[in-house]
Order: sequence, then C-alpha cells, then structure tokens
Amino acid sequence: MITRRSLLLSGGAAALTLSMLPSLADAQLLYGSPAPFSWETLQHKAKTLAEAPYQRPTIRNRDTLFRIDYDAYRQIRYKREAAVWAKGAAYPVELFHLGRFFMEPVRVFAVESGEAREVLYDSALFDYGTTTFASELPGNTGFAGLRVPTSPGEPDWLSFLGASYFRSPGETGQYGLSARGLALDTGMPGPEEFPRFSQFWVERLANTETGTEAGAKSADGITIYALLESKSVAGAYRIKAMRDKGTITEVSAVIYARDDVRRLGLAPLTSMFWYGKLNRAQASDWRPEIHDSDGLAIWTHDGEHIWRPLGNPPMVKLSSFIGGSPKGFGLLQRERHFEAYEDDGVFYNRRPSVWVEPLGDWGEGAVQLLEIPTDDETRDNIVAFWNPKRPLRKGERVAVDYRIYWRDTMPFPDSNATVIASRRGIGGQPGGLERHKSTKYVIDFAGGKLGQLGNADGVTLRVNANRGHVDKVTAYRVVDSERWRGIFDFTPDGKDAVDLRAYLERNGEALSETWMFQHVVNAVKRS
Repeated sequence: MITRRSLLLSGGAAALTLSMLPSLADAQLLYGSPAPFSWETLQHKAKTLAEAPYQRPTIRNRDTLFRIDYDAYRQIRYKREAAVWAKGAAYPVELFHLGRFFMEPVRVFAVESGEAREVLYDSALFDYGTTTFASELPGNTGFAGLRVPTSPGEPDWLSFLGASYFRSPGETGQYGLSARGLALDTGMPGPEEFPRFSQFWVERLANTETGTEAGAKSADGITIYALLESKSVAGAYRIKAMRDKGTITEVSAVIYARDDVRRLGLAPLTSMFWYGKLNRAQASDWRPEIHDSDGLAIWTHDGEHIWRPLGNPPMVKLSSFIGGSPKGFGLLQRERHFEAYEDDGVFYNRRPSVWVEPLGDWGEGAVQLLEIPTDDETRDNIVAFWNPKRPLRKGERVAVDYRIYWRDTMPFPDSNATVIASRRGIGGQPGGLERHKSTKYVIDFAGGKLGQLGNADGVTLRVNANRGHVDKVTAYRVVDSERWRGIFDFTPDGKDAVDLRAYLERNGEALSETWMFQHVVNAVKRS
C-alpha cells in the first residue's frame, strides 16, 4: 500500500538489443534499441490498450522487494553520475529503485530526435548502503519511478513515484501535497481504483512558452510522457514541467474507457490535513497545527472566489461545488508562520500550494472535495478534483488540458480580501445558558480594501445557512492591525450537516472572498 510516509522517501516481453549512448548519459547506462516515438503514437498505444482486457503488472522477485522496507529503502541511492543526461543538460533524470511500497515496475525511455530508447535496469546504477541483498536483483527488475534534480548534485524539483502520483516542491524547496494523473471512484462505496503510470518517456524541453499569469515568457524544462493503465481506463499523458517562480506542470491528458467509470476525477490533488485552528480540539499532538494544506480555493465559472477550510470529519465526507467550467481550483497552504506549527523537522510552513488552471472549456460538472478521518499525519486524507457532469462510458474518450502551479500562493489572487484564519468554539457568552447549544465561528480576513476601512465605515458580515439559526453576527477591525474579524453563532435544528457561507460586504459590495464550511453536529467539544 502506498502511504504518505513511503511517498516522502522521494522527496519487456521481447529481448532488447543493447547499445551505449554517450550522448544521453555516461557509459554506466545501458539502453535498448531505438524505436520511433511521438505524442500521437502514445495516444494510439493508449487507445489500443483500452480496447483489450486489462492485464495486471507482473511483479518479479516479490520476496526480495518485500525485504526493502522503509529503513532499507532509505539506504538505496541512485548514482547521480549515471543519470540520463548527466552531462550537458540542465535537468538530468534519476531513477527510483523498487521496494516494499513500490513493487510494480515501470519502464523508462529517453527520447531524442523522435526516437525512444529504453533505460535498462542494472544494479550498478545504485549505491545500496547496508542493503546489500538488494544489489543481487536480476536485470529484468525494472524501476519504481523517476526524479528530476535542478542540476547534477542538486535537490529534486520533480518526482514521479507510485500509482500516478507526481510532485514538485514549488518555491520553498519543500515537498508537500501531490498531483495525480487520474482519480477513479474516489469517495464511492467500495474500493477506489488507482490507475498507474506504467511507462515513462523523458525528453528535454527548451525555450517553450510558459503561459503564466504574468504573460508568456521563455522557460526551459523537461517533458514527461506517461502511459496510464487501470482496470477501467487507459490514457496518454504529456506533462511539460518548467521552472518559473516555483514550478509549472502543463498537462495534456487523453483518456480511453475500457469500462464504465462511476466517478471520474480529473486533475486530482491529494493532501493531508489532521488539525488546524478550526479543529484544534481534535489534536493529540503537541504541535499547534499539522497539515500540508489548510483550504480548498475555487475560482468559479461566474468569477466568485470561494475559500473552503479543510476539516477532519468523523466520517468520510464528499463536498461538491457544482457549476460550469471553473477558472481554477487548488489546495493551498495559507498559514506560513513557523510558530503555527513549531515543526523544524518537516516544516509544514514551507509546504507548497497547488493550483489547477483548466485550459479550454471543461463543460458542466463539480469541483469535489473528499475528506477522510485521520488521527495522524502519515496518510493523505484529502482529495480535490474536477468531476464532469457527463459520465465516461465504455468505449468513450475524454481529453483535457490544464496547468498546475506549484507556488506559495495561488497565481491569480482575488482583488478582494481573503480568509487568513478560521476558528470555532462554544457559542454564546461566557456563563450564558445558551452556551452549550450553539457553535461560535470566527473568521479573519485581510487584503483588498480592508486596510483602508475602519469600524465606522459600515463593513458587515453576511452569513447564510441552509438550515438552523444564525445570530450574534458582527464584524470589526482587529486592534493594531489591518485584519478584519467576522464572528457569528450557529445553532442547528437537527443532526444533519449544514452548509454555511459568509463574506464581508459594504453597501452591497463584496469586500472578501466567500468563506464556506459544512457544520457537523457535535464537532466541538463542550465543557
């Protein structure tokens, strides 16, 4: 099973003719014979696979791989002088070894001038430390994935490891949440299906147009092509990765259905949220907060900016934000102060925010957020993705293009104020009789026009709930700051979850993004 802990380790049928390719790497690498390759041939390969029955990957040497546990895997290091394009390229490619958590082998090909040659496994490519038994694996073992350093000897800035997961550290050099190629049946009754990238083709990318929010400009990087396979689908992926104020990964995905898909999740993001300011009562750890992301941000088709704080619900919960093709969505880490975490080991304050920008019209559907209960930080329990309104049926094809920005903040900031903190606790007034009946929500906003306004300027908090009772609504500027605080009490009228919405306004004009949350009865401890 792929776990958060194992992901954090990163940071063929026919015989092949061997050849040495000094132009691609030094003499330690062995390659297969060349074959034509293009984006069109990869799409054809995916379509052909989807028309045939699914074949599970063959796992060789299972007993030996199982012995390569977390501690043993940390001992194994790829020799950086053996990287693909180790000499003369800005972004050499290194390969991951197989192990207990990554048993299914992937094939990796290097592409130059329209020809692809497979990189062949050789134990001599790795240093094994004390895990010497792993060096005896045979030549058909395969690899687990790949990583791309910024230059020889430098840290990674791109990693593909496990299922269809890939990650970048963004601006701060700290890994955090992951993107995935595809999510299938996420949050549905029964097991989720995890497609996997079974083959990769890597190609150098130079002087491309990034198309960022600041305007197109030249950037270099690397292109990763990938073949995606699962029981229900096969797909072709082209991922152009560019260094530009963090990282931009520009994705083209073409997916073919070999069976009906119950729930299709496009451009999925996977993160971890244990507790933060909003659910501090659930904490059993000494650190003030523990999360990779603290909220889902959505820029809707109609131009509204939504902020949905993440939660850790008592049961699996799926939230849907229905509408036309969004301008974007992402899982963000807005709390950037070290004191909010006090963690100088994994540095949650440095985790990247990740924003998805659809390219073209995705039609009607919903941004969906899945929250899974957790009591520790070792497993990802948050998934966000786009679910098209029209289901994907057997024999059909869907194609989408989008950019993923790995940044400290979202690349398209709202001109209005944003939510910077959300809290809740027992409602009412201290000592009041109603104290055990209601929940108090406290929302802090900053930015936009708020710094220019004072308490006498008519700023109000607008709150809506689809059921229950809202009272004690107030908004004021926090003393000695440019922050504004909105407060309200909410009393439910039953045991069902309730959708809450709040934003700051003045004379009918919205001054902030829209805060949204789902109130769950008995989510707050009461004394």
